[in-house]
Amino acid sequence: MEPLPAWWVPQVLSSAEEIAELYREVSQHPRLRTACLGPDITTQYGGKYCSLYTEWSQRDLARTENIRFCRQYLIFHDGASVVYSGPAGTCSEIKDELLSQESPSGALKAVLRKVPGKEKEKEKQFLEVWDQNCKVKSINLTALDKHGSIYDNDQFGCLAWSHSETHLVYVAERKRPKAESFFQSKASELGTSENNMQHAEEDAIPLKVGCPCPRPVGAGQGGRGADGAVPQGEQFVYREDWGEALSTRSVPVLCILDIEGSSVSVMEGIPEHLSPGQAFWSPGDTGVVFVGWWHEPFRLGLRHCTNRRSALFYTDLTGGGCKLLSEDTRAVWSPRLSPDCCRIVYLENNALGPHQQCSRLRMYDWYTRHTTTVLEAVPRQVWGTFPGIYCDALPGLCWAADSCRLVLDTAQRSQQDLFVVDTGTGATTSLTADAPQGSWSVLTINRDILVARFSTPSCPPTLKVAVLPESGWEAQVQWVCLQDAPPVPGISWGIHTLQPPPEQEHPQYGGLDFDAILLRPSEGSAAQKPPLVVMPHGGPHSVFTAEWMLYPAALCRMGFAVLLVNYRGSLGFGQDSVASLPGNVGTQDVCDVQFCVERVLQEESLDTTRVALVGGSHGGFLACHLLGQFPNTYHACVVRNPVVNIASMVSATDIPDWCLTETGLPYTPNTLPDPAQWTEMLCKSPIHYVNQVRAPVLLMLGEDDRRVPPTQGLEYYRALKARGVPTRLLWYPGNNHALAGVEAEADGFMNMALWLLKHLQC
Repeated sequence: MEPLPAWWVPQVLSSAEEIAELYREVSQHPRLRTACLGPDITTQYGGKYCSLYTEWSQRDLARTENIRFCRQYLIFHDGASVVYSGPAGTCSEIKDELLSQESPSGALKAVLRKVPGKEKEKEKQFLEVWDQNCKVKSINLTALDKHGSIYDNDQFGCLAWSHSETHLVYVAERKRPKAESFFQSKASELGTSENNMQHAEEDAIPLKVGCPCPRPVGAGQGGRGADGAVPQGEQFVYREDWGEALSTRSVPVLCILDIEGSSVSVMEGIPEHLSPGQAFWSPGDTGVVFVGWWHEPFRLGLRHCTNRRSALFYTDLTGGGCKLLSEDTRAVWSPRLSPDCCRIVYLENNALGPHQQCSRLRMYDWYTRHTTTVLEAVPRQVWGTFPGIYCDALPGLCWAADSCRLVLDTAQRSQQDLFVVDTGTGATTSLTADAPQGSWSVLTINRDILVARFSTPSCPPTLKVAVLPESGWEAQVQWVCLQDAPPVPGISWGIHTLQPPPEQEHPQYGGLDFDAILLRPSEGSAAQKPPLVVMPHGGPHSVFTAEWMLYPAALCRMGFAVLLVNYRGSLGFGQDSVASLPGNVGTQDVCDVQFCVERVLQEESLDTTRVALVGGSHGGFLACHLLGQFPNTYHACVVRNPVVNIASMVSATDIPDWCLTETGLPYTPNTLPDPAQWTEMLCKSPIHYVNQVRAPVLLMLGEDDRRVPPTQGLEYYRALKARGVPTRLLWYPGNNHALAGVEAEADGFMNMALWLLKHLQC
């Protein structure tokens, strides 16, 4: 372990200068984002090696932005194990890349790049194709003017090569013509109309014979009238979008780029009630497979919502038509084609209900057209067995070379582990059972070379590689560390398991337990009792895993103990735990956190007179509840975009279904809550207990938050001010629900730390 810095003292840091320096140090640890393996190269001596390209992100406080950079490595292997691995060259910053994707052979790489416009010009988007020596294509997609901006998010976005490596499919915003006023001059109307007719003629240029591209988009999806005229009086028509973090995404279309011809076609034939995304080429390049989300009667927020009605579709580019491949009453996402192009696996949840659930793994056979369930949802987590699937997405490359097994990561209680799944038998094997306690994530697997990320609450992300053993021997996997990160000094941690008292058991789902991760300073006097910061997670169907987290690590380095509570309803504990919480928010989750706090204060050497709450979203909901229901326990509170009043939130959020589902009420888009339901939502809200709050509260609100609108925090701020409770509000323009902007994140930490120091009298 590295020696402690000279400024380290056993007491809680108290000066703003020391705290800022600490934050600067802890926040500079980079995060490992993606990895890509190059093709195998055989040396003159018969050995094999390949390159590993990795992308990382790091906070740059001076530039107030997250920068991206790449590191490259060489991996020598014999097909069964890694013989040698090491870095190849130094890091270099990645500039203006939105998406990138290697071709199937590894010979080419496609890059979507944004280029700032000159003077008053708008930003442009270019699609570049690189080979191993140079850039071979640079196509100005903005100048082609076939669509709007390209989607670079995980919900819809993709950049997929055809198997022939001659075409790319991606997702973009549908082109929307500039709407004109009713009072636009005739000359201007004529010019615009002629311009649009010219575009219509360009769209109608015949495609090359044999080219697997669709016909151009028709009037229904293209946005112009049947005569090519620009619509009048539509400047202020409301355009629905997909909510939090997707406010610029409204009508996605699938686009195909012919690399040789440098031309783009927008696919037609997709039903009007669907929004397509996550597309890839079908076997034989005969068409495109994609996920389609229903957006009728209106769009609901999609970010972190794996319960939106959606299905898997196939569009035939030779014969036309759009075919349904999965059930159309479920929620599906993350389809992945096997290396032999015979099977597609995807994740499936029930539509509506909790936004995050224990997912099913389904598999569609391309040639038999038969769908099977590889893994069902797991009702109860039993240690030593597969816990179920709880993840936002499968790895982009997840299949083993045999096209029978795949690798995924999933929460297993308060850790995240790697598993290999046999799609034929449904058998699962842990790849990290004998590894150190912490959290693992799959980055990629190619030719059975497996690349993963590992971290703990005291250790920043490290890069690991291994060769996946043959079927039946997976547990013998040998991990090699490619890029190490030494543990951060001064942090010790452990996982506590708790059983609720009998009177707090769920009547239908009895016997559930839950976890908490406790970080505490590992240095200093044994007699020193650190103050405690309690952090329940948001969601509520989310989970804290034992991984590197900036705020908890920095608070612990300051001298605070930090308690991360995975109350019942958290992911990784089985579907029964998830199902136990709806209808019981504000009671079961609150009681779990309070029970955990009281137990930890009894068992650990902590200062019971200096206990604070910190939480965001539903974690803020719980923090505000705890302040009102247990005012004698807590002495300070910091909340970020908290849910305060479910009743007033339901009409303003992008997820109105959440408000009713978590309250225990049925949700249908065409009905309004009745008076009794409004009352139920209010009674389950923290605002119901505001008269009992005494601890000082610091609120941090994102101006652009679509998930928990800032009016929620303002409502609480005014209620506290009217009752004489010390309150402060921070307002962050340009930030949404996550408050993840580098400047907002850093300012938020400093204000949080100083607020805790002041009101805990540290």
